[in-house]
Amino acid sequence: MRLLISDANILIDMEAGALMETLFRLPMQFGIPDLLYYEEIEEGSPGLEQLGLQIMEVRGEFVQYAEALLRRYNPMLPAKNGAKPSHNDYLALALAKQECCTLLTGDANLRLVASKESVTVMGTIGLLCAMVENQLLTVDEALKALHRMKEGQRRLPWDEAEKILEALR
Repeated sequence: MRLLISDANILIDMEAGALMETLFRLPMQFGIPDLLYYEEIEEGSPGLEQLGLQIMEVRGEFVQYAEALLRRYNPMLPAKNGAKPSHNDYLALALAKQECCTLLTGDANLRLVASKESVTVMGTIGLLCAMVENQLLTVDEALKALHRMKEGQRRLPWDEAEKILEALR
């Protein structure tokens, strides 16, 4: 089964869309760096391990890789893309690199770095599409979840997301 490594914002999007249980019914495995989970996710979303989230250790050389990414890229990332990735964001990218798998993120700057580092990226819209394609949601249910994310003040390209989902009808 395909492993995907998530940063915090994807899980927050799924929670805002009331899709956490649906996410873990996809024919995929989901992992997250242990430090990121304990610092940013566990308190607000306990029990994700029981749903199937794998709390994973980033090996030493990849922790160093994450630190190097922060020093290399953050000084030159464009402010127009939003906040610059944090150490925990880079740990997610490093874990995806360590495990040779896809990184789940909606962070524009982290996506940019992942691309430069040859790490495949998928975001919330891709997960919504996968839920529809795997018949876990109808298009209408996916659009309702997207609306809940918008009401929850999540940051997505709303018009683009709606068009992509509508094309799945």
